[in-house]
Amino acid sequence: MRTKYKIGFLILVALGVLLGAAWWLHGANIPVLKPQGTVGQQERQLILIALALSLIVVIPVFILLAVFAWKYREGNAHKAKYSPELDHNRLAEIVWWLIPAGLILILSVLAWRSSHALDPFKPLASSTKPMTIQVVALDWKWLFIYPEQHIATVNVVEFPQNTPITFETTSDTVMNSFWIPSLGGQIYSMPGMSTEVHLMAKQQGSYRGSSANISGAGFSGMTFTATSSSAGDFASWVQSVKKSPNRLTQATYNELAKPSKNNAPAYYSSADQTLYDTIVLQYMTPGKTMQTVETQ
Repeated sequence: MRTKYKIGFLILVALGVLLGAAWWLHGANIPVLKPQGTVGQQERQLILIALALSLIVVIPVFILLAVFAWKYREGNAHKAKYSPELDHNRLAEIVWWLIPAGLILILSVLAWRSSHALDPFKPLASSTKPMTIQVVALDWKWLFIYPEQHIATVNVVEFPQNTPITFETTSDTVMNSFWIPSLGGQIYSMPGMSTEVHLMAKQQGSYRGSSANISGAGFSGMTFTATSSSAGDFASWVQSVKKSPNRLTQATYNELAKPSKNNAPAYYSSADQTLYDTIVLQYMTPGKTMQTVETQ
């Protein structure tokens, strides 16, 4: 009777832990689990499917671990059945090989299909005209250049809701990782290269953006705010930025590119339209070396 009580108690504890974890996850603000963009929603679905398939193996393994540990404990040696021939049991071997192999096959197909469907360079299907925003990773801040609106910002980026955004990214320092978790996956920003990631927000709101790649002493403050607004609000925001007295010229950029920490948002009413290409191409010049990142 005591054994049954102990088993029941362990089961209740396990259920309590699972319910507590589920309750915490439901209330926790985890952007990748509460996506606001089309890409992020597809990525969350992929995560949940992979998790569910993995639990088919993980849950039985942990249950059997508890059962075996209890059944074959030292104090139960006279009741536990000794079965040395079980390692040659064909049915058991088929089960513990076939099921994991089948799951791996399913996960492989999902990974192959999702790798093509969620390719960061693949444009998003939409009846709305896409918009391009150029992104430059600096020490330790993000520069956003709007080639169509002829403006630029630092550590803040805004775009219309339900509009495909093509983020063209590069770096004028070490390699960084451009990431807005609520909208989709990250893409690496590298000096001398221009990479792309296509994202689209389905709802209006402000989302946290950051670098997902450690890049030196000011890494912790290398964050930005991404805001999705209505088309009208975005147009008004652009006009407000155009009233800024700051202009992003090559000389202004040279000062901006110097290492600095915890930078406040900045706005530029105009931007040199060749600046992004100049930043990318400068590393292709023979003898050009990348600036050293402060580490102390």
